[in-house]
Amino acid sequence: MVKRIFIGFMVFLLVLGCLAGGYLYVLSYSNPHNYKTIGSIPVPSGFKRVGDGKFTTFLRDIELKGAHTKVQLFTGGNANLQQLNYAVLDVALISNWEQCADACIRLHAEYLYKNKRYSQIAYKDVNGKLMSYTGGASRKAFEAYLKKVYGMASTLSLSKYLTPVSLKNLKPGDVFVYPARKGAAYGHAVLVVDVAVNASTGELAFLLAEGNTPARDLHVLRNLKHPFSAPWFIVDGSEKSLRLGPFLYYPNEIRRF
Repeated sequence: MVKRIFIGFMVFLLVLGCLAGGYLYVLSYSNPHNYKTIGSIPVPSGFKRVGDGKFTTFLRDIELKGAHTKVQLFTGGNANLQQLNYAVLDVALISNWEQCADACIRLHAEYLYKNKRYSQIAYKDVNGKLMSYTGGASRKAFEAYLKKVYGMASTLSLSKYLTPVSLKNLKPGDVFVYPARKGAAYGHAVLVVDVAVNASTGELAFLLAEGNTPARDLHVLRNLKHPFSAPWFIVDGSEKSLRLGPFLYYPNEIRRF
């Protein structure tokens, strides 16, 4: 009897060890199925992608780097907290100032630039001054403009000057953003890059992309609560707060370009 109990306990420890090892392996494994674009990441069961328009298409068409790709710092070397990286976006950094709010601005500006909507490329600095792009199709001028914006815009300016939207009306291209607040010396921002809904339950699922400080590769944020399933965050709309990666947001902290 004692022998059986001992063997059973050892089997339990072995299974537990395998599960723990598998959990850590999944957390360290970027783009596990080698998806090619954001739009090729499958939605959770029962969900269907929503959202239309060119910006939605642009975001879903962003290419991803291959399996095992690590998030690199602009200055070189691997970033800390690789566990937050579900897949690295194939978007080359242009500045050591390209951090969280800047990453959101970068993807929105790239969308406008690609569609030759140059006169619409304009963002406000922390004082509300509009910084408009005037360089036309010149890639050099465009990147120089972005570098200037990076030094003058921030989570504060995104939070103050972008349009507030509700969680139930979330669309690809929206931004979860908060400036520095009590208990948090710095703000943070993440960009919604895809949205899906479950018509039966009314639940909403979304993918997030982020940059961070110090400047690093933009990446799809992993949902640490469900690392074995997918990087989708799922809400029912009744949430009083949302834990997105390590960061806490409130439903009134969603903005739209």
